[in-house]
Amino acid sequence: MTDTTTPSPIAARPDFAAIAEWVRPDTKILDLGCGDGSLLRYLREERNVLGYGVEIDDSNVLSCFVNGVNVIQNDLESGLSSFESASFDYVILSQTLQAMRHTESIIQEMLRVGKEGIVSFPNFGYWKNRAQVISGHMPVSDALPYSWYDTPNIHLCTLGDFEALCRQCDAHILERRVMNSNHQVKILPNLLGKLAFYRFERQAG
Repeated sequence: MTDTTTPSPIAARPDFAAIAEWVRPDTKILDLGCGDGSLLRYLREERNVLGYGVEIDDSNVLSCFVNGVNVIQNDLESGLSSFESASFDYVILSQTLQAMRHTESIIQEMLRVGKEGIVSFPNFGYWKNRAQVISGHMPVSDALPYSWYDTPNIHLCTLGDFEALCRQCDAHILERRVMNSNHQVKILPNLLGKLAFYRFERQAG
């Protein structure tokens, strides 16, 4: 019999699947700005990880409990001093980088606490974003869904900007993936890619 059931919204999210491909099974994960815990729940189901989340919003913390996700309520801007160095296999910052005030500090803390870091963010260099800026407006899209006056995003960047930040933070990029919806973009990624993913580690030496 053919399975005609509709996949859950979590299972259907291509950004979750992209991150999961980089995560080894049975590893220890720290998800920063974990929201309602959906990514950690997905990784637990797909990779059998031991996951912990950090989240500040009260309603999201409650949702984490509903999702069965271990969560610590804390402000990322205050740092990760409560976590020991190299205590996680992966530290993930999924679509939260652009909302951070102390961007360099959080990358350095990810490198300290985790053996590897995984970051995803909306690519401000995407051609539709450029077109809206040229037309005289700040971009609004599914990847950047807020208007300029109510957006939490304060540090939008392109692929080139993030790679320059990695060099400044002594972060060695292991892999990069750029996507447009559920399709990977390999040609002109900074122009045609909507969402960027990076896996990195501390630069040797």
